[in-house]
Amino acid sequence: MNTLALEVRHLSFGYRGGQTVLHDLNLTAAAGSITAVLGPNGAGKSSLLHVLLGLHRPWGGEIRFFGRPLSAYDRRSLSRTVGLVPQREHVPFAFRVEEYLLLGRSPHLGLLAQPTAADLEAVDAALSRLGIAHLRRREVASLSGGEHQLVLVARALVQGAAVMLLDEPTAHLDLGNKHHTLALLRGLAAEGRTIVLTTHDPHIAAYLADQVLLLRRGRLLFGGPPQEALTDERLSDLYGVPLRVVQVENRPCVLPR
Repeated sequence: MNTLALEVRHLSFGYRGGQTVLHDLNLTAAAGSITAVLGPNGAGKSSLLHVLLGLHRPWGGEIRFFGRPLSAYDRRSLSRTVGLVPQREHVPFAFRVEEYLLLGRSPHLGLLAQPTAADLEAVDAALSRLGIAHLRRREVASLSGGEHQLVLVARALVQGAAVMLLDEPTAHLDLGNKHHTLALLRGLAAEGRTIVLTTHDPHIAAYLADQVLLLRRGRLLFGGPPQEALTDERLSDLYGVPLRVVQVENRPCVLPR
């Protein structure tokens, strides 16, 4: 039996003074699996990731990582277990990329401790794996949107968390870097990391995911294998426009009707 890395039961959430954003969500993700959360703008995809990480308190329900309730983790132990790759992050100081990546080692360092040789090696390995070693001395604030996105993924690698939550990780990438990043995520899952990512693009979900969650207005319309989730009827219902799915070299391609 596969170990469950993530269990979500009857999760609900909303912002103060507003409407409910997430309605009674249930999902599980096995260790080493890739889950794609697919939905239109305003579906609640980013909010879901933030609630899973404990950045927002849910209104109801339960979240468990590796069988342990989210509430049982302190901030340091949670950061060792779960990492978030946001779409973009404001960096208020003039960090160089290599310094910024070292922040990912914070959960593994004691208070005021200096980075070890192993920490520096983790930074070097992440830069190499993302193909961005040439950016190491650039200031983060000077990076393009795509470069910044690659650096955020690299920081998650440096962090070494068993579960990675990625908010539209390819949204700002060109085709080459998109392909490289998707291949990287596949490799990380093969190594045992659990990947949960949000996307607007059903082609990414089809290419990458073991399971696809269709989310609209905070409600889970369907969860299951890509071949069952990515159908004409379900995608048309999800996006509110008539769509059809055709097979091109045994891969689904979504087209307008």
